[in-house]
Amino acid sequence: MNETMRLRGKTALVTGGSTGIGREVCLAYAAEGARVAVNYIGGGERASELVETIRSAGGEAMAVHADVSDERQVGDIIKDIESVWGGVDILVNNAGIYPRKAWHEITGEEWDRVLAVNLKACFLTSKAVFPSMRKRQYGKIINVSSVTFWRGQKGFVHYVASKGGVIGFTRALSREVGADGITVNAVSPGAVMTDQELLDMPDPDEREKLRAYLAEEQAIPRRQLPRDMVGVFVFLASPDSDFMTGQTINVDGGWAMH
Repeated sequence: MNETMRLRGKTALVTGGSTGIGREVCLAYAAEGARVAVNYIGGGERASELVETIRSAGGEAMAVHADVSDERQVGDIIKDIESVWGGVDILVNNAGIYPRKAWHEITGEEWDRVLAVNLKACFLTSKAVFPSMRKRQYGKIINVSSVTFWRGQKGFVHYVASKGGVIGFTRALSREVGADGITVNAVSPGAVMTDQELLDMPDPDEREKLRAYLAEEQAIPRRQLPRDMVGVFVFLASPDSDFMTGQTINVDGGWAMH
């Protein structure tokens, strides 16, 4: 464990926490002393393995299953967390889906599902943790947007729209809850290389084309990894960011600059 432990005594909920960026954030928060609730909807084995990894290192963790776009399920996991650890101090809205499809082929149901998981869930989880945060006059809400909002991205109109909505939600919510001691910020990752990418891009030639494209477009010419995101998430969850709210930080190797 980290000797400084900037998050000692805090409770964190990370949605979509069992893989990719979420997994690295859970590990980092645990190393900083936080109690970590790992939310997942699929892949329960991975969530359980992550919890065991954290516990083996001396940390506290639990796995909580829920579709965070469902208000009842969100309420249930918040009750579960509060019954064991008390209120959530740090909420990371990381759960997201990004199906690739030509915009004119997207069905209404597909559009609604992407907006529900990527945007509505941020609202539902934030609303669920708000009472305990307001009571304690302390809270950190961190939403995950995407570099695609800044650049526009062909083939992902529903995803890009949802991630733009995340930034708008972040800004508006920060105005609502600032007087309650709660900060709300967002992070925009770039093209992070995860296990899901291997499933979405099984063709190695296609992955090589992406690598070459990103090397040309980014100021830092290498693929982004989940661990590249850790520093900003720890900062936004720590007291170091107590006077920062309503902001969006790009962590994308200099792909989009604004």
